[in-house]
Amino acid sequence: MPVKDRDNALGLFLKDRRSKIDPASLGYPMSRRRTPGLRREEVALRANVSPAWYTWLEQGRGGTPSADVLDRLASGLGLTEAEREHLFLLAQHRPPEVKARDAQDVAPALQHVLDSLEPSPAVIRTPAWDVLAANRASRVIHGRMGGKGANVLESFFERLEAGEWSEYPNRVEVARHVVSQFRADAFRSGYGPRVQQVVDGLTRTSPLFRQLWSDMDVSLKGGPVKTFALPGRGKLNLEPTAFSVDGHPGLKLVILTPATTEDRAKLCQMIEEFTLP
Repeated sequence: MPVKDRDNALGLFLKDRRSKIDPASLGYPMSRRRTPGLRREEVALRANVSPAWYTWLEQGRGGTPSADVLDRLASGLGLTEAEREHLFLLAQHRPPEVKARDAQDVAPALQHVLDSLEPSPAVIRTPAWDVLAANRASRVIHGRMGGKGANVLESFFERLEAGEWSEYPNRVEVARHVVSQFRADAFRSGYGPRVQQVVDGLTRTSPLFRQLWSDMDVSLKGGPVKTFALPGRGKLNLEPTAFSVDGHPGLKLVILTPATTEDRAKLCQMIEEFTLP
């Protein structure tokens, strides 16, 4: 890209998107138009900005628009999520803030990804840690708490407070890391009403969560190895890893990988024996 184009990448992108909009589809008359797409003043009106300032933006003289203005421009131009993110990167050199969304269905392609990860248990969760999709291995390990509709954080502290992991010396360390990761996800997503609902509920029911939440620790790293007690099979060690889901702001793909070949063998046998409820 020539230097002059790179220096005005925002303006060129705005102009390109404007030129590719069909005015008729938005109810604008097609007469007396010398160039394709919307006029600058039409985009300015749709985005509720000054026509003169919008013209300056396309010319590279409008400065750095605020996030609110960029959102209005994205709406006025009918940009896709990918185009909106690109607009923010061009204007502010950072992606837009992730906004909390209500739970949504997971596309079949994402479910296929989860299924292909077996024998590793894997789920896709929201910023509030509600499970949107899970593979068979997750339900083998967690039962009903590892399937769609469960909440990872609520399930974790329910089992912890019930004494299921009382024999493990690092249970508080694991809990502390879980809460610090939840805090990072919650605030990165805008701390929506569902997040507040989960926090309020656990604050009432779990003294340990209440204590750890008040510590305000935050972490973006993977946590310590999680150990499960398996009746008649001994212990199972799994290493947690989380990834953002491309094209789905706020969603995370969480995978528990067997720590050793012995752990993997145990999981494979359990999956083979598992019967869906």
